[in-house]
Amino acid sequence: MEIGYRLRMLREERNLSQGDIEKKTGLLRCYVSRVENGHTVPAIETLEKMARALQIPMYQLLHDGEKPPEVPRLLKKNATEDWASRGKGARYFSKLCRALSQASEADRKLLMHLAQKITS
Repeated sequence: MEIGYRLRMLREERNLSQGDIEKKTGLLRCYVSRVENGHTVPAIETLEKMARALQIPMYQLLHDGEKPPEVPRLLKKNATEDWASRGKGARYFSKLCRALSQASEADRKLLMHLAQKITS
């Protein structure tokens, strides 16, 4: 499925012009046109803006059905596979929980910020 075609179809169903999308998203009308005609591939942030402007959940941009698609279970959780349930993993996790519970709010925020920077 072409995302541009889908965006145009959804926009026209709601009787919105490209100018209306421009006003609601802050994206230029010529950019909206380029996306709808398949000349530009929009970023995820752009798709989020368009979904908000069209007043639809994000999944509807990528899925034709009425209900959201079923999320596959990729990992089955059980106690034997969980790293923090036994052995060194459990001891480490317990120590980490104790240390975090004694840390100040500012220190926890700093650690979360650092973790987010490392993972991005």
